[in-house]
Amino acid sequence: MFNFLQQRRRNKQLREFEMPQAEWRYLLAQPLFAGLTDDEQERLRQQVIWFLHDKAIFGVDEQPLTPYQKLSIAAQACLPVLNLDVDSYADWKSIIVYPGAFSRQERFTDEYGLVHEGQRMLAGEARSDGPVLLSWPDVHSSPACDGWNVVIHEMAHKLDMKNGAANGYPPLHRGMSADAWTLEFKRAYLDFCQRVDRGEHIGLNPYGATNPGEFFAVISEYFFELPHWLQQLYPALYQLLSQFYRQDPLQRQQRFQQQQLTLASGWR
Repeated sequence: MFNFLQQRRRNKQLREFEMPQAEWRYLLAQPLFAGLTDDEQERLRQQVIWFLHDKAIFGVDEQPLTPYQKLSIAAQACLPVLNLDVDSYADWKSIIVYPGAFSRQERFTDEYGLVHEGQRMLAGEARSDGPVLLSWPDVHSSPACDGWNVVIHEMAHKLDMKNGAANGYPPLHRGMSADAWTLEFKRAYLDFCQRVDRGEHIGLNPYGATNPGEFFAVISEYFFELPHWLQQLYPALYQLLSQFYRQDPLQRQQRFQQQQLTLASGWR
């Protein structure tokens, strides 16, 4: 009975929501969403509507947000769960948007075991006690497919937190091997940390070397934005992420590029 009523409510939300068409078309034209099939675009639209109904998205200190700002956040947040359960984000309810980077008092231990405290500037934060905090300028520039996407980064943390702390070991789907995940994730993470320590520039954000949780969030950004790069660096890890997110952004990207080539040849 609960599932029936829930589905009935969601169908009602789909019927009654007035999607801002100009803003939606503009979003779908962003590089992040290039290559989505018509069916994927429709699923994303539905996920976005349900997301906007379920989440309170508001500006810090009651600063007003435009419909496009809310739509952009929702679309980027829903891409990782496009093929996952619609309730993947059900355990938290709000997003607070800042007009720029924001600071947080932080305590950390250095390599010598000394404890320090200080202010740290952030573009986003997924709080373990509930809300997600985002800097709007960083959200606005995120769909450019340059490997930096603060919304996907924080959503990855939220998925990672579903079984506890954000530690790079999210709850896996039935049929996925926990041993394979642990082996490949640890292997890639240690390799990445060693390369960062040696000062190598391999195209991945070195912030991922902070801890396993940040590594998972960073590789999730690259999985959706620069899948070819991640697949070249860590092919086994790319396959595991493809199983986890139930998507293949590399295939999507290649399909889009082929479509563009076909269109270009037609104009000759």
